[in-house]
Amino acid sequence: MSNPFQHLLELLNPAEPNKKFFNLHKLNDPRYARLPFSIRVLLESAIRNCDEFLVKSKDIDNILSWKVTQHENVEVPFRPARVILQDFTGVPAVVDFAAMRDAVNRLGGNPEKINPICPVDLVIDHSIQVDFNRSLQKNQELEFERNRERFEFLKWGSQAFQNMRIIPPGSGIIHQVNLEYLARVVFDQDGLYYPDSLVGTDSHTTMIDGLGVLGWGVGGIEAEAVMLGQPISMVLPQVIGYKLIGNPHHLVTSTDIVLTVTKHLRQVGVVGKFVEFFGPGVAQLSIADRATIANMCPEYGATAAFFPVDLVSIHYLQQTGREEDKVKYIQKYLEAAGLFRDFSNTEQDPDFSQVVELDLSTVVPCCSGPKRPQDKVAVSDMKTDFESCLGAKQGFKGFQIPQGHHSDKVKFSYNDLDYELMHGSVVIAAITSCTNTSNPSVMLGAGLLAKNAVEAGLTVKPYIKTSLSPGSGVVTYYLRDSGVMPYLSKLGFDVVGYGCMTCIGNSGPLPESVVEAIVQGDLVAVGVLSGNRNFEGRVHPNTRANYLASPPLVIAYAIAGTIRIDFETEPLGVNAEGKPVFLRDIWPTRDEIQAVERKYVIPGMFKEVYEKIEKVNESWNNLKAPTDQLYPWDPKSTYIKSPPFFDNLTMELVPSKPITDAYVLLNLGDSVTTDHISPAGNIARNSPAARFLTVRGLTPREFNSYGSRRGNDAVMARGTFANIRLFNKFINRQAPLTKHFPSNEELDIFDAAEKYIEAGQNLIILTGKEYGSGSSRDWAAKGPFLLGIKAVLAESYERIHRSNLVGMGIIPLQYLPEENAEVLGLTGQERYNILIPEDKDLRPGMNVEIKLDTGKTFEAIMRFDTDVELTYYRNGGILNYMIRKMANSC
Repeated sequence: MSNPFQHLLELLNPAEPNKKFFNLHKLNDPRYARLPFSIRVLLESAIRNCDEFLVKSKDIDNILSWKVTQHENVEVPFRPARVILQDFTGVPAVVDFAAMRDAVNRLGGNPEKINPICPVDLVIDHSIQVDFNRSLQKNQELEFERNRERFEFLKWGSQAFQNMRIIPPGSGIIHQVNLEYLARVVFDQDGLYYPDSLVGTDSHTTMIDGLGVLGWGVGGIEAEAVMLGQPISMVLPQVIGYKLIGNPHHLVTSTDIVLTVTKHLRQVGVVGKFVEFFGPGVAQLSIADRATIANMCPEYGATAAFFPVDLVSIHYLQQTGREEDKVKYIQKYLEAAGLFRDFSNTEQDPDFSQVVELDLSTVVPCCSGPKRPQDKVAVSDMKTDFESCLGAKQGFKGFQIPQGHHSDKVKFSYNDLDYELMHGSVVIAAITSCTNTSNPSVMLGAGLLAKNAVEAGLTVKPYIKTSLSPGSGVVTYYLRDSGVMPYLSKLGFDVVGYGCMTCIGNSGPLPESVVEAIVQGDLVAVGVLSGNRNFEGRVHPNTRANYLASPPLVIAYAIAGTIRIDFETEPLGVNAEGKPVFLRDIWPTRDEIQAVERKYVIPGMFKEVYEKIEKVNESWNNLKAPTDQLYPWDPKSTYIKSPPFFDNLTMELVPSKPITDAYVLLNLGDSVTTDHISPAGNIARNSPAARFLTVRGLTPREFNSYGSRRGNDAVMARGTFANIRLFNKFINRQAPLTKHFPSNEELDIFDAAEKYIEAGQNLIILTGKEYGSGSSRDWAAKGPFLLGIKAVLAESYERIHRSNLVGMGIIPLQYLPEENAEVLGLTGQERYNILIPEDKDLRPGMNVEIKLDTGKTFEAIMRFDTDVELTYYRNGGILNYMIRKMANSC
């Protein structure tokens, strides 16, 4: 059916008769001018894609009526302009596409119909590890040695699938490459101008919102459906207006601002909502500052954190080497469509669901930790806060170290010199991840601080694992040209790779003598990183406390060697004359940093790096990949395997049925993260996954990480709930174990699940608040599916993870308000009967009855939030639905 809004089309430039845009002002609807700018992007997409089938006229009216419908749980479709993937989440997506081709082929359809319809960019950035903290080349060589098979598979995908572009390893971190190179801001395609927008399989996709491109993280399964042309079905969100006023103090960094915003918005409560920034303070922030704030959006729980495009955005596009003609039509289009912002003009301020305010002048230097990114601690309080955490009860802010052991010390030797560790000793100091390495101000700030420190005679103890992993090659250019790189290197902060390293758990090994000392003393050793995630067990198994900090503070704590320091009263060290050197003596001011940034961060750098980005990696260029349209699976491969998700798929739907006599596999608490469910880091030598790989002839050196093996379901199923910091109430300690109730054995979780599956017994999980928080990770849903989990019963869910569960056909159940396992007296040892209605009686958000073998009965909410999600459930998941749809269309 033709688009009923064709009359809104008009020329942007009379000199370009083949280029048009939908002029939303021609709606002549006063509601448009009052919409938040982020909602205007949703509206434009709906109008442009309206076909009265997937997108209907009533959807446009619902969006225009946002001021009312935001409170009514109204579902609207959204078709993003593109999809972005990184390799940890991208490999399983390409594996699924390859398996879907096989399934369509088996069902008699044309397998080449399985092909991305929406443009896809895949950036390989999560594979490299800090094996050597002094050698970029050795790390990159090991990356290829470990991941050759994965890379060959991805290269096959780039050739076999249309509309898919691969950015090779060594290019940078996905979000910074997106910001500096991939972002269109405005699309010019098929004779139309329209806003750039995207979804990505990394939860920090929101970083691009800092440039005025609306985007957020989705589950890998949901992203695959978008790639196949399906709109996202979303509940029209509330939009929190976050007003920034004032100017930041000259010693404050963007990291301090973002950690303050994160804690503030956690307190406000923005889960499932958009946050849109406005006010005169926004103009004080560079695009890199805005991107840092937007990057941390998952840590404060919002869906998106949007900064509309303004003149600062336009200047950034010019600075990063975008073509002048493109920059001109970007500004012209956005102004014509009512999408360009002047933050000094209060008449442009739209309606918001709620307005909250932050005075930037009140922000103080801070860190976040020791176990969660939202737990902000002022730098002035770090010492006392950590010491209070030592004795506190085991939890987010506690380690439960007995009082008499807080000052324990363990001596050890490293490189024939003697040292000692104690609680709070820093053993990892990493300038890493997209949060900060996108930002020249904090990177140059770290470089200038390093220069001042070296000139003051300060050093870093050699056993501390220091590293610098820039977000892109551009960072290396401006650190080198500004003259600070030698000073960073002298303190141990050499460039070790271009990718997401320490923050994702690719921190590599610590020296054996350091590990032995930590274990011997049961010490709470510390990692300090400029990343965005510091959950338990994520950064490194031997760092129980991990703090997020700005790059300059990472260096400061590395020099100090401990988190137990008060920078105001205690010196970092002494100089050659024996005079104490304090942090304030070497800390560069904001004005000093900005002067260096203006001089050395120039457009030519960006052009030189990105003109050759897709061809510069010779190792990638020389890879040989299959040319078949159906992937030739190698049954011996431990990296790439055809998944079993579609093995028994038929064209006919299997009717929904109740879950009967289900055992509880795990009884978990609050804030169980996707890292607890499906870790990305090292494969422990005593784990089910390690045993699986050992039987196939691999040595521990060849295990690689769970993240790198996401293309093999046999490894990933065994790695599900394999995090050593998982706390399961059935065994009452941190360990990847559970109780198998029929035999009363304590087993690895995979082994217990296998016993239940062999006996034909259903399984569920009990858990608390914020289940599935953390990184977007489709294996956190795929893994439980393969373990036989039919449903999860939680107090609340992280948005993306709930979507992933739905995508795999797992039922997300939620306790009624004011109820939980404790209130209901559930121990998890009961057997559960969940009374799922027949398909015709299912409806979004309905309550279902749960009966226990003890005779107890209660109700829970079935969290299928939209009719589309119910459709996916009836099909056994999103991908099953898409396969049937594609097979039918052939």
